[in-house]
Amino acid sequence: MTLILLGYVFLVLYAGPRYMANRKPYKLKTAMVIYNFCMVASNAYIVYEFLMSGWGTTYTWRCDLIDPSSNPQALRMIRASWLFYFSKYVELLDTAFFVLRKKHSQVTFLHIFHHSFMPWSWWWGITLTPEGGMGSFHAMVNAMVHVIMYTYYGLAAAGPRFQKYLWWKKYMTAIQLIQFIVVSVHISQYYFMEKCDYQVPIFIHLIWIYGMFFFVLFSNFWIQAYVKGKRLPAITEDKPKQNGFVSGSEAVAVPNGKHLENGTDHYTNGFALSAKIKEV
Repeated sequence: MTLILLGYVFLVLYAGPRYMANRKPYKLKTAMVIYNFCMVASNAYIVYEFLMSGWGTTYTWRCDLIDPSSNPQALRMIRASWLFYFSKYVELLDTAFFVLRKKHSQVTFLHIFHHSFMPWSWWWGITLTPEGGMGSFHAMVNAMVHVIMYTYYGLAAAGPRFQKYLWWKKYMTAIQLIQFIVVSVHISQYYFMEKCDYQVPIFIHLIWIYGMFFFVLFSNFWIQAYVKGKRLPAITEDKPKQNGFVSGSEAVAVPNGKHLENGTDHYTNGFALSAKIKEV
């Protein structure tokens, strides 16, 4: 597990950019559409399994303990947790697409930390103890959010004709913030209960820290982008632009009669990049 994640960091920070240095960005439209909608389907299935293995059936949504028995529902929770864990490795392809498309500015510290920390931390969770109970709530919520996010990414990758279906893109960061609030509030119940014998208290503390850490980061982005407007695209030329719109890490002004492939605002985990303007 650790070797896989170290290899991931090496590839996306060193080997990948070096390989792409003298090459043109790959056009991966079809692959990205297929990948994103496969992620929608897999995350939807994971949510369903979490619901059927406890959260939608027998759990109280308060002090729910890990069930170490071999009854069918407990085993189903373990299978759902392993599926969620494996999905974190599949999500490493998010970064691979950035590197192959030479979107290096989107391979940020936060992006790499998030994608490497989740599988690393979950490995401990599913190997040291049977998974389940209140410590699995954040995984179900995360999978729910990913259904929404990958739906957006899939439609955005499909091209300009789907732009009319992406009116809700401005709510992406809000959805992320709500996720962290819901997870933190739920796990915080542990600290106010008179008694809760959850078997692995350290997981409770780590989930709370993780939720609050990312809530602060995304709140800062929200303030900078939507309150202060510092991360909104900025026009750097004085020439008037015709039919211009933002695409990827730079804004491209498209004269009448020309078409731009994949000409969409691109967001990754709620982050937008400052843009430069050029004419084509």
